[in-house]
Amino acid sequence: MLRAQLIAAVRELVETHGPDGFSVAEAARRAGVSSAAPYKHFKDRHEILRGVVSEAMDRLRIAMEDGAAAHPIASLEAIAAVGQAYVDFARIEPGVFRLVFGLTEGHENAPDLLAKGANCFGVVVHAVARRLDLHPDDPDVQRRAYMLWSFVHGHAFLTIDMKHKVASAEIDDWSYLMTISRAILAAA
Repeated sequence: MLRAQLIAAVRELVETHGPDGFSVAEAARRAGVSSAAPYKHFKDRHEILRGVVSEAMDRLRIAMEDGAAAHPIASLEAIAAVGQAYVDFARIEPGVFRLVFGLTEGHENAPDLLAKGANCFGVVVHAVARRLDLHPDDPDVQRRAYMLWSFVHGHAFLTIDMKHKVASAEIDDWSYLMTISRAILAAA
């Protein structure tokens, strides 16, 4: 329970001050524990941030799965909904979203985080595989899933960085995601 409270406190602080702008002592104060208590669950500040990333990746995967499940299987809408969940997560938690993709140091030695990243990408892969009626390991499925993720990931970062406003036309997420899904998943 304390671990979850600390992760929630750090998550709030990351959103407010960024991953470099908080102290473990402040996180402990917000969680209502002594400044030494976090070190019973985490060896250092970096490990606390990894805990935030791990928890965020779980929440992102669940949101993406829920988005797909809200639409008919194999539909373009199910695929676009995966993307919408991704963009929504970035918009709602931009600090944590940046942390997830910015905290890469040591990931090669973090099989748990690598697996969670693969699971998030797996949601896209499985949605594409269902749409194309192919096995998830099919190279065409993998290629198209990667292209979708690249477009959605870029759009998410452009959105939270307010760069999408440079376009002369309003960019509606759903229309964008449906257009990209349709274009990438059109018959080859």
